Amino acid sequence: MTKLTIVELKLLTREPGAMFSLLIPLFILVVFGSSIEPGDTVLLPMALAIAVGLVGLYLLPTTMATYRERGILRRLSTTPVRPGNLLVVQLLLQLVLALIACALLLVFAGTVLGAHLPTRVLPGALTFLLGTAAMFAVGLLIAALAPNGRAANGIGVLLYFPMAYLAGLMQPTDQMPDIVARIGEYTPLGAFRQSLRDVWAGGAPSPLLLGVMAVYAVVISIAAAKFFRWE
Repeated sequence: MTKLTIVELKLLTREPGAMFSLLIPLFILVVFGSSIEPGDTVLLPMALAIAVGLVGLYLLPTTMATYRERGILRRLSTTPVRPGNLLVVQLLLQLVLALIACALLLVFAGTVLGAHLPTRVLPGALTFLLGTAAMFAVGLLIAALAPNGRAANGIGVLLYFPMAYLAGLMQPTDQMPDIVARIGEYTPLGAFRQSLRDVWAGGAPSPLLLGVMAVYAVVISIAAAKFFRWE
């Protein structure tokens, strides 16, 4: 398991998509951060949601579908290293990547931009874990259904943009029709973004939205497990 983790870590560091997932949210924060105010509760939660969304909807499904397409999972099934071990390692590494991306955003916003950072750690951590679990579940379902890595990449990108719009990541929710904004709040990415904003505002995330993310994580993970093929 240790050797597998080291190998997968090396492959991940060479993956252009990993750098893309790290730099795009940071770029957004740099570009728009000049107008950020110390008490802003919009931009940084938005950037965090974008970072997790890119890892969950783009990098994770593309990697897993590509491994299946190349027969890597099938070959692993004949060795002591079971395919399930690879899945666990990938999930952990992708989680670490999401954590690093979010940590970069927080450090940059706090030190360079002087942005407001929440003091309530536990609500923030719970929101991050549930939001990441929901987005990773969607990514695993894409990997399960996509016939190859290219298709997984395309599906992930096509799914990301409407989800990002509904979540208010491309247009402020107060400039969207009420019904659209309301629907977007109950999407995985929308519930995640709104919960992060609640934490940044000094409050507690809505139990309803936390439940929404938990339901997405569990239900979609079950569907992904049902449809996932190792070869």
